[in-house]
Amino acid sequence: MMEKMSKFSKSTSFSPTTSFTRSTSFNRSQSLKSRTLSVTTPTSCQSSWVSWVSLFSWVSRWFNTLIVTGIFISFLIALYGGYLYVMPSLSLTFHGYGVLKHANLISSCDVFDGSWVFDDNYPLYNATECPFVEQGFNCLANGRRDKHYLKYSWKPNNCDIPRFDVPSILEKLRGKRVVFVGDSMSRTQWESLICLLMTGVEDKKSVYEVNGNKITKQIRYLSVHFSSFNFTIEFFRSVFLVQHGWLPRHAPKRVKSILKLDKLDDISNQWINSDILIFNTGQWWVPEKLFDLGCYFQFGNSLKLGMSIPTAFRTALDTWASWVEEKIDTNRTRVFFRTFEPSHWSDPTRRFCNVTLHPMVDTRNRDKSIFSDTVHEVVKNMTINVAVLHVTSMSSFRSDAHVGNWSDKPSFPDCSHWCLPGLPDVWNEIILFYLPYDSKGILVSISIGFFTLFHTCFLT
Repeated sequence: MMEKMSKFSKSTSFSPTTSFTRSTSFNRSQSLKSRTLSVTTPTSCQSSWVSWVSLFSWVSRWFNTLIVTGIFISFLIALYGGYLYVMPSLSLTFHGYGVLKHANLISSCDVFDGSWVFDDNYPLYNATECPFVEQGFNCLANGRRDKHYLKYSWKPNNCDIPRFDVPSILEKLRGKRVVFVGDSMSRTQWESLICLLMTGVEDKKSVYEVNGNKITKQIRYLSVHFSSFNFTIEFFRSVFLVQHGWLPRHAPKRVKSILKLDKLDDISNQWINSDILIFNTGQWWVPEKLFDLGCYFQFGNSLKLGMSIPTAFRTALDTWASWVEEKIDTNRTRVFFRTFEPSHWSDPTRRFCNVTLHPMVDTRNRDKSIFSDTVHEVVKNMTINVAVLHVTSMSSFRSDAHVGNWSDKPSFPDCSHWCLPGLPDVWNEIILFYLPYDSKGILVSISIGFFTLFHTCFLT
C-alpha cells in the first residue's frame, strides 16, 4: 500500500521548479496564440486600416462624381456657348433675328454695320458671259463707260467676309433647291446668284433654264438647273406675297382689283419643299402701284378702302409669317427675308435719275424704311427662326450702282434697279457666307465629344 502511494506521490507531486516551468510554458503558448491572433483576426489596428480604406474609397467616389459633374457642367456651358456662337441665326448678325433666334454666328459682328471699300478683286463675274443676266441690267453692254461701281466690296466694321469660294458653295448646294420669291429686285438677285456660281462650272451648257424660257419680267416662274451638281435656283414672281384678286361684287367704281391680305399668293405651295427660301417685297407697296391703278385691300370678305399702305403691308406680312410657321419645316429649310432696297431718284416724280460715280457719303435718310422696320417687327414675333437680311442701310449709299440710262430702254431712266455685276452680288455673298455653318451638326459634335470623353474616362 505504501509502495502504491509512493508511486502515486511520485507521479503527482509538483515541485516548485516543475510548477514554474509548466506555467511558463503555458504563458508562452498563450503569448504565441495572442500574436497569432493579432495577425489572423481583426483587432483595433485592423479596424483602423479598414476605416482608412473605406474613407479612401468614399473620397474616390466623390472625386469621380465631382469630375463627372464638372465635365457635365462644362458640357452645358460649351453647348450654350455653341448655341450662342454658331446658331446664327444671326441674332446680332441679322439685327437680332437670325436663322436661329437669340444667337449670332460671330458674337462681336453685325455684318450689316460697315462701309464700302474699293476692291480690285471685283467684279466677281462678267455679265456678258452669263446668259441669265437680263439685257436691261447689263449696264456695260448697254453703253456705260465708267467701271468704278464694279470695284466696291462690303467691309463689316468688326469682322471680315471671306472671299467668295465658288467650288465650296457649289458642293454645299449639291442636290439642293434654292428659291427666291418676290418682285423684280428678287429676280435681279436670282440672276446674280446664278452668274456668281457659273464661274465655277467648266461646262457652261450644263447650266440651263429648265423650261427653255428667256429671262423676262413677264414670266412668273423661272428655274435654272446646275446639272453637274444637281441643284436648282428658282424664282417666283410674287410682288406682294399675298393674293391679287379681281373686281369683287358690288365694289365701288374706283375699285378695279384687290389684295387679299389674309391669303398668301396662290402659287405659295410651290415654295414649300426648298432648302433655302429667300423672300422680299416692298417696291410695289406704293400708291402709284395700288390706289392709282384702282387696287385696294380686302381682309376676309370685307373691303378695307380706308386702310393705309403701311397697315396693309403689316397685315400681309402677318399672313406671310403665319404661313411660314405652319408650312415650312425649318429643320430642312433656311428662311431669309431681305429688307427694302432704297432707290435714288432725284425727285419724287421719278423722272430724273442721277447716277453718281462713287457711293454716297450721306444716305440722306435712305437708310431707313417703314417697310424694313415692319419686317423686323414681324419676324421678331415669329415662333420659328427666320433671318432678316437688312440690306436697306448698306444699299442706301450705292447711288452709283443703279441702272440709270444704261438699260435696254435708255429713254426711261432707272434709279430703282441695279446693274449686274453689282450690289445684288454682295447680298448673295452674305447669304452664302452663312450656309457652311450647320449649327445642329456642331452641337451634335459637342455632344459626341462629351460622351466620348465620359466613356473614355469612366467607362473603360
